[in-house]
Amino acid sequence: MKKKLSRSGSGWALFMPKTLLELIDVNPEEDMLEVKVENNTVKITKAETLPDVTKNK
Repeated sequence: MKKKLSRSGSGWALFMPKTLLELIDVNPEEDMLEVKVENNTVKITKAETLPDVTKNK
C-alpha cells in the first residue's frame, strides 16, 4: 500500500484507513501506537497497555 503524507501544522501526517487499523487491532480512540525506526524503516505497532492500577477491584 502506498500512502501520501499530508501537511499537518508544522509537520506531516500519515492517515491510516480503518481497514489497516482493524488489521493491527487498533482502536484510535483508546489505543496508543508505538513507532520505531530500524534500518531506515518505520515500524508502527499497537503499544502494549499497562494494567490500570487506579481502578478499584
